[in-house]
Formats: sequence, structure tokens, C-alpha cells
Amino acid sequence: MPRPIEARIDLAALRHNYLVARRHAAISGGGAKAWAVIKANAYGHGLLRAAAALADVADGFALLDIEEAVALREAGIRQPILLLEGFFEAADLTVCAEHNLTLVIHRLEQLQMLRRAALPRRLSIYLKLNSGMNRLGLTGDQLPAVRRELAAMTLALGTVTLMTHFAEADADGGEACVAWQLERFARMTADWPAAASFPVSMANSAAILRYPQTAHAWVRPGIMLYGGSPFATVDAASLDLKPVMTLRSRILAVQEIAVGERVGYGGTFVAQRPTRVGVVACGYADGYPRHAPGGTPIVVAGRRTQTLGRVSMDMLACELTGLPSAGVDTPVVLWGEGLPADEVATAAGTISYELFCALARRVPVVEV
Repeated sequence: MPRPIEARIDLAALRHNYLVARRHAAISGGGAKAWAVIKANAYGHGLLRAAAALADVADGFALLDIEEAVALREAGIRQPILLLEGFFEAADLTVCAEHNLTLVIHRLEQLQMLRRAALPRRLSIYLKLNSGMNRLGLTGDQLPAVRRELAAMTLALGTVTLMTHFAEADADGGEACVAWQLERFARMTADWPAAASFPVSMANSAAILRYPQTAHAWVRPGIMLYGGSPFATVDAASLDLKPVMTLRSRILAVQEIAVGERVGYGGTFVAQRPTRVGVVACGYADGYPRHAPGGTPIVVAGRRTQTLGRVSMDMLACELTGLPSAGVDTPVVLWGEGLPADEVATAAGTISYELFCALARRVPVVEV
């Protein structure tokens, strides 16, 4: 019998969340399309699994690696595929052309390599403008050179889309959180007449849900697809988002400890009363955050309780004193259905993105 831990992936919930994103994007009135962002192995949910589940509803797929994009094409995906960091060297362009990939251009050198390449087809590009995130993107000072490059390669280009990325759309400061970047973006393109005719892509999950005016031609939902809230102060359920991944396990053993006894490495939990301790088959080697403190929420037999002490490699402990019927083989939910991943992540001082992406390969995955 296998070890009693599994990650259940609810593909209907994934489709539901994608349609929520597209519905919000449509509020702008511009008929925005939505890239399904499936980078990082679909945030730990499985690249091909997620793509197959969304294949008949998604307008396009966005990811990082060329190899993953090729895998999608070989799996029969025919929608546009956007490479969010573009290509990394000139040799990549042949593969990009062969599989008709859309490229994010965030450095002038990428545009120059594209101009010099002799490709069998036109490639569509996203010009990423640095409007204040200061991570990737072309600056205003570089735009004259960008315009010259574009003018020299009109016969080699498909659609040109302008793109930027919000740094603070998830903050609670109101429209000012995106207004400053919108203003910078407008200033950067003000003296570029052609820019007015280019499609635009700006909105991530937070902007999709909170600022419909940022939707434009394409939006890029990420964490919301997987049932995570992009906001620290708003829960996913209130946004009509459903959990896609549920990490489940069972109780392996029960310890009855007396007042003053300790639990786990370092003895960080000290019993203040006679305590029933459940030992769960889940640890940091499964992807559960080692830094999650005692007191992190957990669900046992459908009832909330909390972890005790430090997380071990293969096990963690939980409080069973108020759950007299719980014992060996009792089911446990670490996050997901009945326990939002965002809540667990907050208790662990991280975000749900990290929980999902950290799911270990040794954890069996079951589609539902």
C-alpha cells in the first residue's frame, strides 16, 4: 500500500477559475482575451494536465521555457503560446519559428537578434516596457532604438503588442497602486504614433479582479487560475475562485503526552495539559513548508485544528485533544478543499504560489 499522501487536482475548478478571469476581463468592454499562465509546471499543478484541461476554453497559454512550449505543441495545443521571458540566444529563434511561438522582447539585443535571423515565418512579439517594476523591460530611453529596429524588420514581424507588469496591483491602496505605472506607460508611448494602434497587455490576476480598466486586449491570469487570492486581505472564495490543489494525507500514529512533555525536533512545543498528538504523513520533503510554525491550521476529519512543533522531513504533528474520534488513518487536509492554501501560506509567512510550486515529485497526483 502506498504512503497515504496525495495531491488531488480539480480540473473543473481550474476551468471555472479561468472563466472567472475572462469574465472579469470582459467587464472592460474591450473583449479582452486571457492568456492562461502555466509557467513553473502550471504552478505545480502539471503543465500538460493544466493545458489539456483548458484546451477548449483558453485563448492562449503563457510560460517561460521553450522546451515546455514545444511539449505543448507536440501535445496538440494550437492556441498562441507566449514565452514570458522571450528567447535566450539567437539559436532559439529557429525553434520559435518552427512552433509559431509569440516572444516577449524585454531587451534591445533580443530585437536585434530577431532582425538578423532569417526565419521561415513572421513571429508576433510583445514589447515589454519597464513602467516601474524594474525587473524586465525596455526603458523610455531605449524606445527610439526599438522603433528603428521595428522599422527595419516590418516584413519579418507579425503582430506587435505592448506589455507591462504591475508591481502593486495587489496592494490595498486603491487605484493609486496602478495609476503611477499607467501614467509612466502613457508617457513612454506618447510620442510614438504607431503605439496607439498596438494591442496592449497589462493585467495580472490582481489587476484583472480589481482594475477592469487595465484589461485592454490581453490579460494574464496566474495565481487566480489555481484558486489562490492575489490579495493578502481578500479570501479566494469571496472572489468566486475554487481551490484546484488539495493536499491530503492521513494520521500515521497517535501519542498521548503529559504536561511538560515536548513534541518534535528542538522540543518547540511543550504540552500545557495532557495532549493527544496526531502524527501526519506529510513533511517538508513532500513540499510542506518547513518554516510553518506550530499553530498553522490543518483539517482533521473535517474539523480544524493546528500543527504542533517543527515540521520534519516526512511527518508533522497536530493537535487531536479536542478530536477524540480521530486516530490512525483519519483523513487530513493540509491545504485545499476546506482549508485555503492562502491561509496556510500566511501562517507560514509565505504565499500560496510557493506552496503549490514546492509540491514534491514523490507526492502522487490524482485528477478529479
